[in-house]
Amino acid sequence: MALPVIWAKRARSDLRLTVDHLRQDSPEAARTFGRAMVQAAASLSTLSMRGRVVPELGNPDVRELLLGRYRLVYEVFPTQVAVVRIIHASRDFMRAWRSPGSV
Repeated sequence: MALPVIWAKRARSDLRLTVDHLRQDSPEAARTFGRAMVQAAASLSTLSMRGRVVPELGNPDVRELLLGRYRLVYEVFPTQVAVVRIIHASRDFMRAWRSPGSV
């Protein structure tokens, strides 16, 4: 059964900030990255459990997809999938997880 995929406000902000940052060096890379993130998130509608459990959290409902240097973090609910954060892999995950609007 396909589940709707929603984007949390923080995740939308993360994506916007990341695309804006990438656009400074390469508008094409920014577009490619943005499309890849949106497509990966959309694929969670039917493949919601495919990502790995976020090691730092250990909650089987909070998972991530690794896309290049970024972690697309999402939570699986019985009726939907919520993209909750996009965090650069070099960041301290727990610090970024707790802080608003950091990529």
